[in-house]
Amino acid sequence: MLDLARLRALHAVSVHGSVAGAAAALGYTPSAVSQQIAKLERETRTTLLERRGRGVALTEEARHLADTAQELLAIVERAETTLEERRGQPGGLLTVAAFASAARGLLPGVLADLAARHPALDVRLTEVDPHLSVDLVVRGVTDLAVAHDWDIAPLPAPEGVEQAVIGDDLCDLVVPAGHPFTRRGVVLRADLGGERWVCQPPGRVCHDWLVRTLRTAGFEPDIAHVAEENHTIVALVAAGLGVAVVPRLGTGPLPPGAVAVPLEPGPVRRLYALWRTGAARRPAITEAVRTLREHWAATAARPGDLPSVRHPPAPARQ
Repeated sequence: MLDLARLRALHAVSVHGSVAGAAAALGYTPSAVSQQIAKLERETRTTLLERRGRGVALTEEARHLADTAQELLAIVERAETTLEERRGQPGGLLTVAAFASAARGLLPGVLADLAARHPALDVRLTEVDPHLSVDLVVRGVTDLAVAHDWDIAPLPAPEGVEQAVIGDDLCDLVVPAGHPFTRRGVVLRADLGGERWVCQPPGRVCHDWLVRTLRTAGFEPDIAHVAEENHTIVALVAAGLGVAVVPRLGTGPLPPGAVAVPLEPGPVRRLYALWRTGAARRPAITEAVRTLREHWAATAARPGDLPSVRHPPAPARQ
C-alpha cells in the first residue's frame, strides 16, 4: 500500500520543482524529502526522479503518480474537514502562505493569537510571492494564502478557490529629504515623470503597478535600483538614490533621510485570504480568516505601526 506521507512529498516536489522547494513547503529537511521519495521508489519499483544538472526532474511515471497523489490528498482533506467540522473546534495542521510584508507585519500576531486560543491547531507559515501562493492553494500544497493585488492588476480566484477581503493597505510615495516634492501639498501621478525609481524586480505586483501607472501617465519609468525587500528600498531612497511607492504594511517607521508625501490618487493594495472550496467549512479556516481580519483592523487603526508620514508645512501667508 502506498504511503500517503511519501505521496505528499512527491506531490510537493512536482509543485515546487525541486527537493529543496518541497522541503521548505512541508517543513522538512531536503534529506528527509529525498528519503521519502527513495522509499516510494522502492515501494513502486519505479524511478521517480532523474538528475538534471544540479536539480531533479520527475519521470513520466512520477508525474502520473503526483496527479493521483493530488486527488488522494483532496479526499483526505475533505475527510479531515468533516471530522473537524463535527468537533466544532479548530484543530490539526493548517499551512499558511503569505507574501513578505504580510508575513512580517501581520502574521506574527495572528499566529500567536491562534496558538493561544486554539492549542489543538498547528499553524505553519511559509513566505512566498502572492501569485505563487494562489497556485499553492489550487494544488493543495497550502491550506490558506494571504495575497494582495493592486487596482490595475486584480488578483483572480481560480475555480475551486474562495477568497475573502482582509483589508486595504495604503501606500506612500517615499522620497529623499530635501526632494522638491516635500514642499508640495500633494503630488499627482502626472507629476512623476523624470524621477529615478527604486522598486521590486520585474514580475512582482508592485513593479508591474509602477510600470503600468507611469506609462498610463505618459512616462517611461527610469528604474535605477531593484530590491526585493521594502526595507532595502526605503534605505536606498533615504540615501538619495531615487523615489519609491511603498506599502505601509510591514515597512515600519521611515528612517532619517526618507519622507512620505501625499500622492493623488493614493495607491492602495487589497489583501485577501484564499482557500480551497472543499475546505470552506473547516473551523480552522473560518477562525484563521476571522483572526486575520481582527488583527488587520487593529493594525490599520494604530498610526504608530505605520510609516512616519511627514506632510510639508503649510506655506507662510504673504
